[in-house]
Amino acid sequence: MQRSPLHDEHLALGASFTGFAGWQMPVRYSSDLAEHAAVRTAAGLFDLSHMAEISVTGADAGAFLDVALAGRLSTLPLLKAKYSLLLDESGGIIDDLIVYASADAEYLVVANASNRHAVEEALLDRQADFEVQLADLTEQLSLIAVQGPAARAILEQTEGLEISDELSRGRTLDSLGYYAAMGMTWAGGAVFIARTGYTGEDGFELYLDNADAPSLWRAILAAGEPNGLVPCGLAARDTLRLEAGMPLYGHELSRDILPVQAGLGRVVAVDKPRFVGKSAVEAGPAADARVLVGLRTEGRRAPRADYPVLAGDTEVGVVTSGALSPTLGYPIAMAFVHPDHQTPGTVLDVDVRGTRVPATVVALPFYRKEA
Repeated sequence: MQRSPLHDEHLALGASFTGFAGWQMPVRYSSDLAEHAAVRTAAGLFDLSHMAEISVTGADAGAFLDVALAGRLSTLPLLKAKYSLLLDESGGIIDDLIVYASADAEYLVVANASNRHAVEEALLDRQADFEVQLADLTEQLSLIAVQGPAARAILEQTEGLEISDELSRGRTLDSLGYYAAMGMTWAGGAVFIARTGYTGEDGFELYLDNADAPSLWRAILAAGEPNGLVPCGLAARDTLRLEAGMPLYGHELSRDILPVQAGLGRVVAVDKPRFVGKSAVEAGPAADARVLVGLRTEGRRAPRADYPVLAGDTEVGVVTSGALSPTLGYPIAMAFVHPDHQTPGTVLDVDVRGTRVPATVVALPFYRKEA
């Protein structure tokens, strides 16, 4: 398995590890509940260096991405980001991505670790008619995320992390908008920092050279200690994103799912003249194709992935993700159900290891941060 450039830092902090998409990554440091709570009330520090980064450069970079991806990227302003989808010809989802307009005629595509090679292969297959160059930067870059209501204050107090006048374009961490980015410096090297995240909280994600990542990790921990910052593993990241109603590839997203089924129809720029998967997206799913909903269940037993969803004696869906919500205090789940049962307030059952547990359809997300 590959190891993060921050692996030794995790060892020193007593992390427990798990295999994930070919990487050995920290699953927790203390307890899942404590790490989850820290992000909701103060801040958490995540190592996301397993994520894949692919640069797209060249005169046709924007036009290429307009055809290769479901969204419209050519009009993305400089130093802004957009959530998008990479579809196959049948409209199925190869991966969900974040795309940054990182410089003039240059974009940074961030993909899920498990889909790194599938994304790279699909982009390479689609570049033939365009003046564009692709480069896989995954092995060169580390990705550190600071998430939670204290995230900005902690980064502002991180000694040695400075705003780059050349790359910031007049932005500060305070004025940096959601899904926007800017340049900073650390130890003489460049840091590309964006106000993005996967937790439902305010937060920032920092891309930098592998060699500089361990010292920045330690500096953020030191600055964050008085503010309640704790290192967080993949377990807390999963419950945080579930509460925020954010899909996880391989659970809520796959090549068998059209964007509209997963509630992501808004992500697709159907008015573009062409993009891979356009015909299938326009045709839409079958009338009885299952759609993604939120479920709140009774009791304390949380539904888990692949548990059946029932209406009477009929199986009408399947759970894709579920947990006892640490923030809300009751079990929640996302599930694909027959469209006849998607209306909020609909009462169904989940088969939890042979026991029928009542479940009510609710709107997503389950949790929203306070304004």
